[in-house]
Amino acid sequence: MNRLLKNYGDHYRALLKLGLPIVVGQLGVIVLGFADTLMIGHHSTVELGAASFVNNMFNLCIIFSTGFSYGLTPVVGTLYGGGRLAEAGSALRCSLVANTLVALLEMAVMTVLYCNVERLGQPEELIPLIKPYYLVLLVSLLFVMLFNAFKQFADGITDTRTAMWILLGGNVLNIAGNYVLINGKLGLPELGLLGAGLSTLLSRILMVVAFAWIVLRAPRFRRYRVGLLRSPWSGVLFRRLQALGWPVGLQMGMETASFSLSIIMVGWLGTIALASHQIMLTVSQFTFMMYYGMGAAVAVRVSNYRGVGDVLNVRRSAKAGFHLILAMAVVLSAIVFACRREVGGWFTDNAEVTMLVPALFVPFLLYQFGDGLQITFANALRGISDVKPMMFIAFIAYFVISLPLGYLFAFVADWGLVGIWAAFPFGLTTAGLLFWLRFRRKTMLHNAC
Repeated sequence: MNRLLKNYGDHYRALLKLGLPIVVGQLGVIVLGFADTLMIGHHSTVELGAASFVNNMFNLCIIFSTGFSYGLTPVVGTLYGGGRLAEAGSALRCSLVANTLVALLEMAVMTVLYCNVERLGQPEELIPLIKPYYLVLLVSLLFVMLFNAFKQFADGITDTRTAMWILLGGNVLNIAGNYVLINGKLGLPELGLLGAGLSTLLSRILMVVAFAWIVLRAPRFRRYRVGLLRSPWSGVLFRRLQALGWPVGLQMGMETASFSLSIIMVGWLGTIALASHQIMLTVSQFTFMMYYGMGAAVAVRVSNYRGVGDVLNVRRSAKAGFHLILAMAVVLSAIVFACRREVGGWFTDNAEVTMLVPALFVPFLLYQFGDGLQITFANALRGISDVKPMMFIAFIAYFVISLPLGYLFAFVADWGLVGIWAAFPFGLTTAGLLFWLRFRRKTMLHNAC
């Protein structure tokens, strides 16, 4: 224990100081997800099923776009570590342009999917609810991408508190908007699921406006604004963001696809399965988002040390991050497992749903170690800008292993929804081990930690 604290104590403290605001911000996202699902589920089980389908389709886009924007963090982190603050501001400008272009591409793809939604085998009673909710979330994608650019910039310069407060404020606004628009309060019509979508769109717009106002007005960003507003356009930085962003976005997108594309198979099992799947995904985000908050701190610390060429502390930062995430996994899994029999009843009064949800907790617990492992070392690889192999690892783990196993367990072995969830531990653990081996190989020529 003494040796552990001697080697990693400073890293634990630095990661906690940097990561806790990110975790708190992510916790706000989790609370919002819980609130959305609670409000929609108690309004209508059918609407909960429709929300499950649409949210899973858009989660794939949002996680991909978040991964793409993560290409900014190692760039800004390295520039910040080297004291090149105006260049960091120029990188933000390039990221805003790149993220806007990716958002427009995603919106085009999702529009094609919208035009074919009736062909995806979903229950017919859900289609009239799916389509208007889908369109509202489609518009909000642009604002998700713009917010991501500002957030990754702020995280890269170790200012994680600004994004935390904006996220928390936006989530409070979203929950209040849900209450008013879903249920028809303050003289407004009762819009149900569509009201939840409109509330989400409004909060995302206002979060971008708030972040832009702070970056353009706050004194602490003055030196970065020189690069953001006055420096010539940097094609080199723009191409570097593309080279880093696409592999990370595809890696995270394929990871999410193992969950989100499974929703099509879940839809074949019916509305009850869709509602149960949505509840369990909301619970799983509780752990995933908090791990990723600490993982983002790992990427920032690793990129900062890389900026000054300190490879020994690059390795120690990654290992310390995994220790912390593993500790979080133990605590959070124990809390979630203790509540397994009550969770379904929090979100819906439907007896079939509340009976199905507890059965999904065993595979959920089994993949926590693999999830923590892949989050830590995916972020460590992002911090050292070694991102291209991540695409191929993700393809193997999620498309070659997880999705086919989900079909095999659910429909060939006839395990139903539990079978789809039973495949997730295989994909996540495979990805985690391969990311760890890649990071280890890239740093093994240096002194052992």
